[in-house]
Amino acid sequence: MVSLLPLFLLFLRTEGTETSKPSDLPFVDYLDQDHLVRLSWGFDNFQGSITFELVVNTTGWVGFGLSPNGGMKGSDIVIGGIGPAGRYFADYHATGKSMPVVDVVQSYTLVALEEADGQTTVAFQRLLQSCDDQDFHITAQPVKLIYAYGTTDDIGYHGTRRGTKEVNLLNYSPRMASDSPDYFSVTVENITVPALPTYYHCRVTTFPSLSAKHHIYLVEPDVQHHDLVHHMLLYRCPTFVTEAYDGPCYRGDLEDACHDVVAAWGTGGGPFGFPDNMGIPIGGEGWDVFYRLEIHYNNPNQEAGRTDSSGLRFYYRPARPGQHDVGILTTGVRPGFVNYNIPPGAAQFHSYGVCNTSVFPQSQHVKPIPDLQVFAVLLHTHLAGREVRAAHYRDGQQIDFFLVDENYNFEMQQTVHLGNTKTIQQGDEIAVECTYNTTGRRKVTEMGLATTDEMCLAFLFYYPLIKVAWCISSPNTTHPL
Repeated sequence: MVSLLPLFLLFLRTEGTETSKPSDLPFVDYLDQDHLVRLSWGFDNFQGSITFELVVNTTGWVGFGLSPNGGMKGSDIVIGGIGPAGRYFADYHATGKSMPVVDVVQSYTLVALEEADGQTTVAFQRLLQSCDDQDFHITAQPVKLIYAYGTTDDIGYHGTRRGTKEVNLLNYSPRMASDSPDYFSVTVENITVPALPTYYHCRVTTFPSLSAKHHIYLVEPDVQHHDLVHHMLLYRCPTFVTEAYDGPCYRGDLEDACHDVVAAWGTGGGPFGFPDNMGIPIGGEGWDVFYRLEIHYNNPNQEAGRTDSSGLRFYYRPARPGQHDVGILTTGVRPGFVNYNIPPGAAQFHSYGVCNTSVFPQSQHVKPIPDLQVFAVLLHTHLAGREVRAAHYRDGQQIDFFLVDENYNFEMQQTVHLGNTKTIQQGDEIAVECTYNTTGRRKVTEMGLATTDEMCLAFLFYYPLIKVAWCISSPNTTHPL
């Protein structure tokens, strides 16, 4: 099979490249949940420089890095601050969980560095395409950003003052603030999580009654126990589901028919805001239905007596003319109920799921199917997953990737804005490829629902909404070897 690796082009440094000033930086994001670490950045073009500004609530040293997997090893790092001897700033690389090593070539240029009101602000820039092997190459794919800081200017172990966040620096779509006071929450209510390694709990309920159509424009996770909650999905139910439910999932009950994904959150993810011209439709004629909240609890130590009230919060506003209704298309390998095992001791094991959109009219009973505009993607595997690629084919030829994560991190499952839409035409195919590593396992790994099982999924956020919710496939396990 041909390599699916993207082609990276390196450009030599050019003289006289214009760069953004810190005050002009268009993109802003907080790297931590407490809003103590703020990053701003901007760039002119994909062949120029990128400028960063980091503001941290400390008067000690501050560090920022680009990481291949969210950890220290292999990271491209800068550390700076203002100490008794004055300003200090340098370009480093990390070889492990130890003090980073100063780069031979200093690829980052200090733009500004100051302390004021208990905060340290450091601005710096570098070429997007660096020729230094000790630098991280910035592309149009999401990158894991890491940060750390100290309370003094003695650079040392950061303790808990560290974090990681995945951001697409070159195709960034900022999360919108809640510009409307109207919201509602769908949560479980003080349930007792069983002392089991894996448990799925479902609650079927209704949304607030709205006489006119509205759009959900912001979804926020409300996670009470981050060490227990693995993922949350909200499904829209068919009209024949007419009763509430609160209990274990997948018991063969009527609520199992609720499978149209409306919202998705995975461990490590944050709030998700939609662009201004679209949203999840609720309210009005035809949308007064039941919804199912599914929460996957991961309890590897099988602790007993723990309770939880996690869920999702939805901000909404009246739908405006010209706005698009958003849908989520689930693609990849059919999760669970498949007699398909991953062998132990495998450094690389590949699994594929294919979606052929030519079958869509058979499912929707409507012709023609409109072009679908994909604007965000959430990739999903479990603990053995190392790489995930969602590829786009037309007329038998690959034309693009929806999203590629060559350093998949189970603890950082974020929905990624693509920055520009990718068009699915009727007849296109979507191939989701997952690569697993089971070198530390002695038994086979099943494709199933448990955290120690595996999945291979890509949730495609798109518009306009159609009636197709899933487009997945199962491996052919009967083919002779």
